Amino acid sequence: MEKNQSMENKKCFCATGLSFDDCCGLYLNGSQKAPSALALMRSRYSAYATHNAAYLMETTYVSERKYYSKTEILRWAVSNKWQKLEILSSSENTVEFKAYFLDSNNKPQVHYEFSTFKFENGAWYYLDGKFE
Repeated sequence: MEKNQSMENKKCFCATGLSFDDCCGLYLNGSQKAPSALALMRSRYSAYATHNAAYLMETTYVSERKYYSKTEILRWAVSNKWQKLEILSSSENTVEFKAYFLDSNNKPQVHYEFSTFKFENGAWYYLDGKFE
């Protein structure tokens, strides 16, 4: 993962109010696994914000990875400026959220998704999402 200047003491992109190093950074650097679907969702948002396509692929459920391209994920992550994550609702294995970003033309955009996650072999994985 590329570090934008020093991530130390920088607020986490996922809006918990914690520092990146004490929040999603723990999952993105591999020192811990996300303990819940919500934590995984937040860490995946932070992965987009830090252009960590490898983490996004690794946390996608194995049978679904064939539908994604690490190159395309990285291209999309880099072309946008990630502004804010808003959690609308969550359950044990679902998270409904809005991700706010500026596109490559600097126009404000909102990505809405109702995501489903699967817990297997001691880890949470992104399974799929419904979009508006």
